[in-house]
Amino acid sequence: MKFKKPKLTFWQIWNMNIGFFGIQYSFGLQQSAVTPIYDFLGADPSQIPILHLAGPMTGLLIQPLIGAMSDKTWHPKFGRRKPYFFIGALICSICLLAFPFSSSLWMAAGLLWILDAGNNTAMEPYRAFIADKLDAAQQPLGFQMQSFFTGIGQVLANVSLFIFPMIFIGTTGSLPTWVYASFFLGAVCSIGSILWTMKTTNEIPPTEEELEALRSEKRSIFHPLIEIYEAIGDMPKVMWQLALVYLFQWYALFCYWQNSSKSIALSVWNATPKSNPEAYEQAASWTGLVNGWYNAVTFLVAFALVGYAKKYSPKRVHAFCLLLAAIGFLVFPHIENKNLLFFAITGFGIGWASIMGIPYLMVVHDIPKERYGVYMGIINMMIVIPMLFQTISFGYILEHFLDNDPRNAITFAGVLLLISVICTLLIKSKAKEKIAAA
Repeated sequence: MKFKKPKLTFWQIWNMNIGFFGIQYSFGLQQSAVTPIYDFLGADPSQIPILHLAGPMTGLLIQPLIGAMSDKTWHPKFGRRKPYFFIGALICSICLLAFPFSSSLWMAAGLLWILDAGNNTAMEPYRAFIADKLDAAQQPLGFQMQSFFTGIGQVLANVSLFIFPMIFIGTTGSLPTWVYASFFLGAVCSIGSILWTMKTTNEIPPTEEELEALRSEKRSIFHPLIEIYEAIGDMPKVMWQLALVYLFQWYALFCYWQNSSKSIALSVWNATPKSNPEAYEQAASWTGLVNGWYNAVTFLVAFALVGYAKKYSPKRVHAFCLLLAAIGFLVFPHIENKNLLFFAITGFGIGWASIMGIPYLMVVHDIPKERYGVYMGIINMMIVIPMLFQTISFGYILEHFLDNDPRNAITFAGVLLLISVICTLLIKSKAKEKIAAA
């Protein structure tokens, strides 16, 4: 007899996703604060992509391994997924406390590697946690709830970059004092929100048959790698199709995150970090507010996308949201009035709401439940490989084809998102039928 997962209330799903809030606060700081910190520490524009190598590299190495390990884990007290996102959140909190004390560019880069390792240890077991707990009918709400908390976490991170400079004035060590306040708050949010989820949400224990299968498996240090290799060989076709979408989508997003503050500084303040450091600091602060707005849009529209995904299919919803994001990116670098930037970035806010939840609905019904962790890790490989490619290649592209102009980088990102729209529409998925049947 097939096990039927219990229906959860809205607030039970809310509690199980609060931990995602802390993870995404940390990620929001990486998006908006790390590049200005690199600038304050003297990085050259062409160095910025390679300095962000930590994200894709740690994601590529850690997430599929952690996902595979969590699939084969069970502890009566600690569960299957929760030990991993607790350890990940603890690492993040420690790094967030240490990051503002960076006295050199390479110290900041090294801490970013450890911070990303913590984020990646927590991220995909959390995705698998949703798939474990919720049936097909509630998975759209579960994944979009993560999108909602992505918005909330990143709003707080980005708004702190705008508000704290007005409260914490001056510098401490090598960095502005507001950096300390933003990162210290992130450390509290990271571990605190995870502890809330762990206290309020239990995992579904494996059946006796599943426990016996776990006990009988031969384990070795290479077993997770073998599991990843076998899972890639068995990967559903829809995941290969999604990989093509992600190639253009995530390359584009990394271009935006690395260049948004520099683009705003030039288009609105006509400043660079070297020509006018004071104006550039204002631009970095305003970028925090702009990015906070797109994340506010994300949590405002996240739940609405659940109904649209059920009615029109996840792929159509995702394609439309990516189109809105692309239009926003194409307009963004031409805006000279700082207040109009909010209108342009609204499209990306809608796109980000879809990116953080809807693609998982396209593939989750084709994934065997005993492999949720490893396949969520492989999906992250599809995210980080384009990011890795971007960090290696974009410095050359920016210097030789885009005139080292961050505004051109944002336009380039918009074009890549248009390509990802086309690739999304080519996906053949049965997700709509399975969601509707549930």
